[in-house]
Amino acid sequence: MTTETHMFNDIRRLGVAALLFATAITAHAELTVGVSLSLTGPLSSLGLPQKASLALWPERIAGEPVRLIVLDDASDPAAAVRNARRFVTENKADVILGSSGVPGVFSIATVAAESKTVQLAFAPAPRPGGADDWTFPLPQPVPLMSQALAARMVADKVRRVAFLGWGEGYGEMWLQAFTASARQAGLEIVATERFAPTDTAITAQALKVVAAQPDAVLLVAAGSAGAMPQINLKERGWRGPIYHTHGSGSLDLVRVGGQAMDGAVLPAGPVLVAEQLDPASPVRPVAMDYVTRFEKLHGPGSRTQFGAHAFDALKVLERIVPVAARRAQPGTPAFRQALRDALESEKEIAVSHGVLNYTPSDHLGFDRRGVVMLRIEQGRFKLEAGAPAKP
Repeated sequence: MTTETHMFNDIRRLGVAALLFATAITAHAELTVGVSLSLTGPLSSLGLPQKASLALWPERIAGEPVRLIVLDDASDPAAAVRNARRFVTENKADVILGSSGVPGVFSIATVAAESKTVQLAFAPAPRPGGADDWTFPLPQPVPLMSQALAARMVADKVRRVAFLGWGEGYGEMWLQAFTASARQAGLEIVATERFAPTDTAITAQALKVVAAQPDAVLLVAAGSAGAMPQINLKERGWRGPIYHTHGSGSLDLVRVGGQAMDGAVLPAGPVLVAEQLDPASPVRPVAMDYVTRFEKLHGPGSRTQFGAHAFDALKVLERIVPVAARRAQPGTPAFRQALRDALESEKEIAVSHGVLNYTPSDHLGFDRRGVVMLRIEQGRFKLEAGAPAKP
C-alpha cells in the first residue's frame, strides 16, 4: 500500500469521525421539554387548551430542535410527581412545564429543585425565590389579583364579603391573599365556605352564604367549575353581586353557566380581551398573536387564559434559550443553570398575560400590566378596567 493510500485512508477515517462527532453534537443539542398537564380529571378544562396551544410551537427555538414530551397527570399531584421524575431521569429534560393546577405545580416544584431544572408553572403558586427555588409561574400571582379585586369591591361600595371557594391549594391561596387584601381595603369577611373541585352541588354552603347577608360573594374555582356555585347561589335566592378570580377566566364558564353568569366581575389576564387592549400596551401584540393563531385552528371564542400559558412558555423560552445557548448546550446541567440565570436577568419579557421581570429573589415577575378587570355580559367578557401600558 502506498504512502498516498495510507494518507487517504487516514483522512477518510478522520472525516468519518468528524461526521459522527458532529452528528452526536447535533443530537445532543436537542431542546427537551417535559410537559405535565391535567388532560383528564376535574382540572381538564385547564389542561386541554394548554395541550391545544402547544400546536402553535415551532419545531426549533433559537436554531435548536425542540422535543416536546406531553404526559397526562389526571389532575393528580402524585401523578404529576411521577411525570416530573420521568422527565428528569429518563428524558433528561432541559425544562419542565406544568402542571395545570396548583397542587400539581407544588408537587413538580420539589422535583425541579432536586434536579436543578427550570419549571415554568401553568398555575399560580407563591414562590420564595432564592437559590433553591427553580419554579417560575406564568399565571399572575394571587396577591396581585386579590388586591385589584378588593379595590374594585371598594369602588362598588361593597363592605361585607362572603368567601365561597375550593378547599384545596388554589382556594386556600385565595383565602389567605384576600384576607390580607380585605383587611387593607377595609372589607369584612362575614362567611367562609369551601367545596371540592369534584362537587356537583353546594346546597348547604350556598344557604350558609346567603344567611350571612353579605354585600357580595367571592367565588373561588377554576375553569368551568366556577359556574356551578354561581348557579347554586342564585337558585338559593342570592341576587347580590358575585365576584370571581382569574381562575374563572374561560369562555367555558360562560357556556356552562349561561345567563346565570351575567353580571359576574373578575380580574383576569389581558389575553381574554386582546382586541380591547390599549394599542400602546406591550402585551397587546403578543396576546393578539396568540388569539389569532389559536382561534384560526379552533374557532372564534375558543381562547382561554389557561391555554395562553403554554404559548407564554414559548415566548419565555424564545427569549432565554439563545442566551443560555451561548454558555452551554442543551442536555447538560450547565445549560439548565444557564436557562435559570437568563430567566432571572432578562427584562421586560412581554407575554400574552403581561410583562415578566423575574429576579433571583422574585420568581413571580408580574406587575399591574398583567391585570384587567372584566364583567360578563350576554355571554361575553367586557373590559371594564384595562391593563396600563406602563408599570
